[in-house]
Amino acid sequence: MNMSYRRNSLLIILLSIMSFGFSQSKEIKIKFIGNCGLYLTDGKTNIYTDFPYKSGAHNYMEFNKSELDSIKNDSYFIFTHKHSDHYSKKNIKKVIKEKNGTEYGSWNISELENLKKSIPNFSIKSFKTKHKFSLNHYSYLITWHEKKIFLSGDTESAETIGKIENIDWAFVPYWILVDAKENKIDIDTKMYGVYHLASVQIPSAKENWDKIDNIYPLTEQGEIIRVEY
Repeated sequence: MNMSYRRNSLLIILLSIMSFGFSQSKEIKIKFIGNCGLYLTDGKTNIYTDFPYKSGAHNYMEFNKSELDSIKNDSYFIFTHKHSDHYSKKNIKKVIKEKNGTEYGSWNISELENLKKSIPNFSIKSFKTKHKFSLNHYSYLITWHEKKIFLSGDTESAETIGKIENIDWAFVPYWILVDAKENKIDIDTKMYGVYHLASVQIPSAKENWDKIDNIYPLTEQGEIIRVEY
């Protein structure tokens, strides 16, 4: 076997391995920041939901200042409502000033739903949902690379999510699971990410849900969920 043939063969094998590796890296990475705060990225577009909020507001999770520093430039920020454990005017103003980006919520829903024109393989549908402490609360269904991700926020009822089919990941507070059970509402999702847990609720969340295959309690800030597409 001559050297040229061997080099070409090795090059073909190497390119095949690299191609396989890239094909396996097609994923949406979801990082849990705290409360209902998530960071979602497909490696090209960066989206933050219900973050930045006011650290430690209402005795919910604090976050390190490094979380603000690590926010990506030109990101999209999507908020379910403006309660301080979900939204901080001071923090978002600072972040957008330093790193650009655009914020969305009840004040510009039509612009939010038009994000599909700016982000490839992406759409978002908004649902006005009930939260007794907020007059303007929205839940969202993101469809990204054909994966459906539902963001419940603080709504108390499972009625809205119960009408949606083929969800891949449903991010909900624990009371949505309680409401669904009490009202016999079936939720069509492959996986639950249970978020917005207070520190006193974390031990029982781990005890009750850690061994249930499709329920993932978000108890550790910084943990990452990978959704392959």
